[in-house]
Amino acid sequence: MSRAGAPLKGRAGRLARLMPSASPSSAARTPFVLLVVLLLGGGLITLLLLNSALNEGSFRLSELKRDTTELTDEQQALQRDVDSYSQPGALERRARELGMVPGGSPAFLDPDGTVRGVPTKATAPPPSPSPSPTPSPEPTPEDGAQADEAGAGAPSATPSGTATPSPGAAAEPESEDAPAPENTPATPPPTTPGR
Repeated sequence: MSRAGAPLKGRAGRLARLMPSASPSSAARTPFVLLVVLLLGGGLITLLLLNSALNEGSFRLSELKRDTTELTDEQQALQRDVDSYSQPGALERRARELGMVPGGSPAFLDPDGTVRGVPTKATAPPPSPSPSPTPSPEPTPEDGAQADEAGAGAPSATPSGTATPSPGAAAEPESEDAPAPENTPATPPPTTPGR
């Protein structure tokens, strides 16, 4: 009979050497496998976190580019406004609105105290004539009946609710207390490019 502890010979011995036995070698392999799995899992999680951080940075970058484009457009629009207010014609019109008048010929002081030139006082040009009220056109037959009822020489009311003088009535001068209507649109104050 054979002994249990005897080494195997031949083919059985070679198979026994190739096949690992369930001895202490499998216990030593388990921590290594766990370490490899933990390293791979940690690397995968780190890669996912890095990828999400890069995507977040990409979204922030595109948002900042969009904001930069909008601010550049706004800056260019403001620069166009400043340029339009800086034109000589616009400056002159705005100065006249503020009550400024063109100056006369200038006079200069020399370092020794003598005056070169003749100083003159700036005078305002004569005001432009205000448009006189125009008489209303001849009344139509429907308006004629209303005019007869209202009385001759009295102002007739138009559909808009404003009173217009009839053709026979004399134009009344506007009172001096009433403010003159301005035909200029309200303009915002000029801005500086540094704001």
